[in-house]
Amino acid sequence: VQLQASGGGLVQAGGSLRLSCAASGSIFSSPVMAWFRQAPGKEREFVVGTRWARGYTLYADSVKGRFTMSKDNAKKLVYLEMNSLKPEDTAIYYCTVGSNVVREAAKYTYWGQGTLVTVSS
Repeated sequence: VQLQASGGGLVQAGGSLRLSCAASGSIFSSPVMAWFRQAPGKEREFVVGTRWARGYTLYADSVKGRFTMSKDNAKKLVYLEMNSLKPEDTAIYYCTVGSNVVREAAKYTYWGQGTLVTVSS
């Protein structure tokens, strides 16, 4: 079982980044994939989750209209396109899989290593 997020870095406020999540074969076929983030001293926070078969995506209010989740089946990659970044988006970003699109991190099964996004003001 492997989930690996990448693509993080340092960006100025207003800038953009695209994160990638590489998932092993069986994990990539999970019905639901999601992105969470965790800022220093804070709890892990739901960012976006998608139930692929139904085309249903739920975004956190804080990122709605700025972030977009997508995937490339051929490459077995899931993406998080982040635009109009704000300093409060600074966090370690994680991808995960589950059975339902919910906001509770405990409901998701596998977690990979995260990638750090730092947004400077």
